[in-house]
Amino acid sequence: MTLELHPNFRLQKLRIGREQAPLLVVDNLVANPAELVELAAFKVFADVASYYPGIRAKVPLTYQRFFIEQLRGVISEYFGLGAGVLRFTACHFSLVTTPAGNLAYLQRIPHIDSFASHELAFVHYLFQSNLGGTAFYRHRKTGFEFVDQARRPDYCRIRAEEELGPDTPPSGYINGDTPLYEQVEQLEGVFNRLVLYRRNSLHSGSINPNFPLDPNPRSGRLSINGFLA
Repeated sequence: MTLELHPNFRLQKLRIGREQAPLLVVDNLVANPAELVELAAFKVFADVASYYPGIRAKVPLTYQRFFIEQLRGVISEYFGLGAGVLRFTACHFSLVTTPAGNLAYLQRIPHIDSFASHELAFVHYLFQSNLGGTAFYRHRKTGFEFVDQARRPDYCRIRAEEELGPDTPPSGYINGDTPLYEQVEQLEGVFNRLVLYRRNSLHSGSINPNFPLDPNPRSGRLSINGFLA
């Protein structure tokens, strides 16, 4: 398939939380998002060895090439990556399908994907129903909104203590403030919107308690999720 920029492409450069982490929001990314949905509908989705709470399928290289060609400049500049090569380390169609009662502890709290500040993550929403977006958090006890290698020992120790403490979260997806975490930003999951952020920012999908576990790419919570380095 051929991908082109949407004629109403719009980009916002945001800073979130007290620690002012960079966040890019792109609305109307591709001119033909419905074709991506149809492509996903013919893919074979499967569980993957990760903490993603659902099923995934590979995204074609044409999407990755389009992404790099159109966004490399602004990403490198805004996230301070310099003139190095920007490359994908993962890129999947994704559908949230894991029942709330089956979530592990680390899936019930905000997470990071890496301790490295130069590594990035993105979500490209491809659903049209109100199925939630992406939220960013502050860990109340430490005040951390991101966790790098220097913060790793303290954060991991306290997180392990909290798992066994009185405020450990019940079964279910996080969606807003809790006794352990404060939400500092929330982006709605708008069709054909992409959000891009540092992988070491504490974040989570915003999934409400009545979320429908739909494995159909045409009607479920379909997104493209990727990592960049």
